[in-house]
Amino acid sequence: MSNIIYKRILFGLCRGGRAWPNATGLGPVSIADARVQISPPANPICGDKPGFGNPKRKSRKEDFNRFSESLKQVSMNVSWHQLQQLQSVLHKTQTKRFAGKRKTPKYGSLSKAFSDIQLQRFLHVIDSDKFRLLFNYQAQLGLRIGEAVRVNINSIDLETRELTLKTEKAQLMDSLLIPMPLFKDTIAFISKHKAEIEKAQGYLFYADKLRTKRPEPYLEQDYVRNRFRYYVRLAELDEIYDTSDETNPNRSVRHLHRLTTHSLRHYAITSFAKQTNGNLVLTSRFARHSDPSTTMTYISTRKEELYKEIDNTFGLSQAISLKKSLQ
Repeated sequence: MSNIIYKRILFGLCRGGRAWPNATGLGPVSIADARVQISPPANPICGDKPGFGNPKRKSRKEDFNRFSESLKQVSMNVSWHQLQQLQSVLHKTQTKRFAGKRKTPKYGSLSKAFSDIQLQRFLHVIDSDKFRLLFNYQAQLGLRIGEAVRVNINSIDLETRELTLKTEKAQLMDSLLIPMPLFKDTIAFISKHKAEIEKAQGYLFYADKLRTKRPEPYLEQDYVRNRFRYYVRLAELDEIYDTSDETNPNRSVRHLHRLTTHSLRHYAITSFAKQTNGNLVLTSRFARHSDPSTTMTYISTRKEELYKEIDNTFGLSQAISLKKSLQ
């Protein structure tokens, strides 16, 4: 049954989005009813020339977006049971394609977080008050980069210092308290750049329209990542621990850096865990993780701390006791 559903969906895609199987399987449903005009990417299963990854096509991202929209429209016209079957087919395909893909990160037990001294060095070299404030929001509140660039003055309660935001992964509304030093820096930044922030519809980290043609009024994430990498190198903190394993032959091998923008989030969560004496429930709430086990992967223990505790546990006194017992 799952193969039948999958083939019907492919058949719908091959027909150029003109008709889709309906939920009962008795006939097609016009895609015009959904008021969406779809032009699916070329598909080798449909007998087309290669589409995804073909350099002659305008954009692989645009192709995937059209395919994703097509699949979404199909999903709206099939039953829950058929969706479960489709999910199983896609899961098996993913498993088959990426069977050799590494399941554990290459960095292993290597800490991806900043240390206190490293963070000070990093922030010290930043010559832009906008980027310094943005990275401080990540380092003190553990914001993901997509959440940080979208901080809006309308989402900050100036009386309670409460920041309301939509969690990027769970897509749920949440709130955090802005620490007083960060709040003061925020107020000072708003006062200094009031005109630019108003022009950017209230977004604190407004985009420079002389540098980008994007319609969004806030900073683009890749641009922020590039600036982050520049400042990390300027602070002489850049470390490459490995190279990427690329499954796509058209992609070149990339250097894997220990410190990324997400390292600021690692730092925030690790610092909060230490301050609360390892309270996992509270730390998970701060990190806005639905599963506390996810939080454990963020909490970093520095090598020096680990070695110190090993020495304390199995140190000189233990060695003397062991020697006496063997005599």
